[in-house]
Amino acid sequence: MRKIVGPFIVAILVEIAIFIVVGKVLGVFNTLLLIILTSVIGVIVTKKQGIQSVRNIQKSLSEGNPPGVALIDMFLIFIGGVLLITPGFITDIIGFTLIMPLTRKLYKPAIYYWLRKKMKNGQVFIINR
Repeated sequence: MRKIVGPFIVAILVEIAIFIVVGKVLGVFNTLLLIILTSVIGVIVTKKQGIQSVRNIQKSLSEGNPPGVALIDMFLIFIGGVLLITPGFITDIIGFTLIMPLTRKLYKPAIYYWLRKKMKNGQVFIINR
């Protein structure tokens, strides 16, 4: 938990600084409109990508294949959607990279590594029926 608090506070302070700079350049009203616009676009794109992910999971299950990759995609899309709804320019950039298929691939090796490490330590396991 302590590992998260420090970076979280730093991220909030950086976001506030960026709000101030962008607000001075674009004006307060335009900055607020930009924040709302990125949130709305993010929700629309996240919904579309999320529905596609659910279809991929259903397809994998109907073919008798494990839906692991589709579940990881769905997880990344969910996190991206949450970041897009959260006000902030850095969170928006990270959120968009998580929901776009081309850039989402960049995050998957880290997720796979984390899961393998958890499985190796016995913190995560898979039950076969």
